[in-house]
Amino acid sequence: MNEQLKYEVIKSLVDHNGNKKAAALKLGCTTRHINRLIQKYKQNGKAAFIHGNRGRKPLHSFTESQKLEILTLYNNKYYDATFTYACELLAKNDGIFISPSALTKIMYENFIPSPRTTKTVRKRLAKELRTQQKYVSTKKKQDELQAAIVTVETPHSRRPRCVYFGEMLQMDASVHLWFGNAKTNLHIAIDDSTSRIVGAFFDEQESLNGYYNVFHQILTTYGIPAMFYTDRRTVFEYRNKKMNKTELDTYTQFSYACKQLGVEIKTTSIAQAKGRVERAFQTLQQRLPIALRLAGITTISEANIFLNSYIKEYNAKFALPINNNKSVFEKQPDCETINQILAVLTERTVDCGHCIKFQKQYYKTINECGIQVHYHKGTKGLVIQTFDKRLLFSVNNKIYELEVVPLHEPLSKNFDLQPLKEKPRKRNLPSPKHPWRMSTFLQFKNHKITETMLIC
Repeated sequence: MNEQLKYEVIKSLVDHNGNKKAAALKLGCTTRHINRLIQKYKQNGKAAFIHGNRGRKPLHSFTESQKLEILTLYNNKYYDATFTYACELLAKNDGIFISPSALTKIMYENFIPSPRTTKTVRKRLAKELRTQQKYVSTKKKQDELQAAIVTVETPHSRRPRCVYFGEMLQMDASVHLWFGNAKTNLHIAIDDSTSRIVGAFFDEQESLNGYYNVFHQILTTYGIPAMFYTDRRTVFEYRNKKMNKTELDTYTQFSYACKQLGVEIKTTSIAQAKGRVERAFQTLQQRLPIALRLAGITTISEANIFLNSYIKEYNAKFALPINNNKSVFEKQPDCETINQILAVLTERTVDCGHCIKFQKQYYKTINECGIQVHYHKGTKGLVIQTFDKRLLFSVNNKIYELEVVPLHEPLSKNFDLQPLKEKPRKRNLPSPKHPWRMSTFLQFKNHKITETMLIC
């Protein structure tokens, strides 16, 4: 473009005897350089404006044979390495020194993406391949380009629905402006066989509490499913090896709750693998906010109550009919078992005052007779916050109820009238066969952490 502009300006200047200063201003040069260009034009014509390096290969560029060698080595030996690491391997093992930018250019020219290539680059490469495919006439070349498009796009093959109701439940959460002025998270679980929403719950964040509430709805309404298919969040999967506190180790709590009920958990980082739940969120984001607005919903508690009726309408419109003969949901556990299994666990140590500190408050351990039980300082146990928010303490495979130690006495012994002393109230505590035994839980947690470290 620059050469063409110079040619047109100088040709017009020579043909019409124009103004050299105006031509210099247009080309951004001096009048002396305009005189040089006029002289070149009179000697060589249009060819005078062609750059001298056109068509000349730089001395440091790679030849076609060298590029082919690099491509062969990458495809056969280093196909799973990033371009930067591949440059290091080529220099170390094969004596080929190439910069990451040069290797990236060669790879993209041959439509070979890096294992860490972003979606934007993959889309651009696929678009270029489709453009080439339009201008190719031979069937063989078109098949080659189509195979390259498939490789670049990394497509996800369509998977048929599961056979049985309850065989696989896809579970996820979506943050959206569902109601009011603040975004909230909607947790749902959808059956893969029928596309029926089997549980839904609003919460401020995508959290263990939200998924526990969805799990509670499934257990009380349908029973125990065979498998959950979820994304790789810390609610389901433990990744951070430096995390030692039990209350942050949400992976062990949800997975251990599933283990008690015999529910398998499968995780994936690919959204397309959970197509049913992703498609359900697309429909819900179009319809549910309008329904909530028309109902005048402004709080999370109101929204969760509204979900009970709305999900029934949604299933009646979009879900496939249930064949009860093809249901693999197991018998629903009783409410007591569900409250114990869907619990949040934290490890605590008894202090010198024979109490436990939990959520900025001190608690004392009470046995089934309503009498405080004392343990030595340093005794470790598990604080169990059941689904119905009851606080228990598990130590030495025994269960105690936690009672708050008030900051101040409710009545003064010297200045207030003392009420009649009541007998200690008996407490209904879980049986010794409760699911949250300290030894089995820690054994399961340590096994999972070791297993995860080996995978990482």
